[in-house]
Amino acid sequence: MNFQQHNLPESHALPRSVSKRIAAARPLATTAMHERVELLKLRGEAVIDFSIAISHFPAPAPVRAAVRAALDEPLLPYTAVGGLPALRDMLAAKLRRENHIDAQAHHVIVTNGAKQALYQSLYVMTDPGDTVIVLRPHWPAYVATAQLLGLHIVLADQPDVVDAAFLDALPVAKVLMLNNPHNPTGKVYTPAELGAIRAWLRARGSACIVDESYEKLVFDGEHHSLAACPDWETLGITTIFSASQSYAMMGWRAGFACAPAVWIKAMEALQGPITAAVPALTQAAAAAAFAIGAVPELLADYRARRDLVVGLFAPVPWIAMAAPASGPYLWGDVSALTVDTVAFAETLIDDYRVAIMPGEALGCPGFIRIGYIADDEATLRRGVAAIIALGDRWAAAGAAH
Repeated sequence: MNFQQHNLPESHALPRSVSKRIAAARPLATTAMHERVELLKLRGEAVIDFSIAISHFPAPAPVRAAVRAALDEPLLPYTAVGGLPALRDMLAAKLRRENHIDAQAHHVIVTNGAKQALYQSLYVMTDPGDTVIVLRPHWPAYVATAQLLGLHIVLADQPDVVDAAFLDALPVAKVLMLNNPHNPTGKVYTPAELGAIRAWLRARGSACIVDESYEKLVFDGEHHSLAACPDWETLGITTIFSASQSYAMMGWRAGFACAPAVWIKAMEALQGPITAAVPALTQAAAAAAFAIGAVPELLADYRARRDLVVGLFAPVPWIAMAAPASGPYLWGDVSALTVDTVAFAETLIDDYRVAIMPGEALGCPGFIRIGYIADDEATLRRGVAAIIALGDRWAAAGAAH
């Protein structure tokens, strides 16, 4: 069959537009602010970036050694879409040993970080128009992913204690989205709270996605997994894990999900034509990382930084900041100063070259999120001093803000 190509004159070229699926999407606020910082740095400007959490620690030595060893292998072939069988076996054993989740290899899929696990989980667990409940404040990717999938999003304010009264007031939903330990507040769910959530899932028939990426960054209390119960598959609990923060492996993009076997098979079908398997080197890194457990020196360093920054803000009258029980972020209530934290963040980076995340990006105007794990102590102190200086300036201006 012969085809004849006709080139239209330039003036008659067809207009190009993006699809309706993506037209309403916007870059994540967290990503956008970090990219803005990187552009300023490319121009030679010194910027302190508290907008995201990038550890000053290297990846653990066993991770780096595992990747070096993998590089010496003669071949790095494609692997099964869901991950190397040995890695899935190892991750299932980790889940049984550390998380008390009765999982086998067929309950595990290895992904390019937590975001791929989140997208694929929501994709296979819902249909367009289904309702998903997200607790506020929230990691921006939860809402952005649900929007991309055409879901109806209900935002509910996370209480200090999640109990039956709170849960029973929630609307009917296909999926409840949880984050434990929580970004940005650092909340760690107690066994009683997890028990109340399981009882609610049994009564309602809703499924649940719980992001446990910060499981190894707990300073106070103890992390427990929601799926640590005999009927986790029947309840429809999908649990997401990531090496990014627990093991200072942000750029390695190593994550995995544990879910009922039917959803894992569906996620493999989705992942196959998108990325196929996670790169073999990343799988080698993941195997080493998730075998480590907690990293005590990292936790001790983060705890000291947490206490330092909370102490620096303690005498400041316009901010309320508690020491979080977990995680690489601090969550400050500045509503006594302003509820327009977008304007506060913009002024801070424009005038002081310090980047933070405004609460609006996480669903809560009047709050700011600070990633405190990236820099040396002197830089950390300078960044906090800049935030205080701007806040004091605005406080002196009074009603203007």
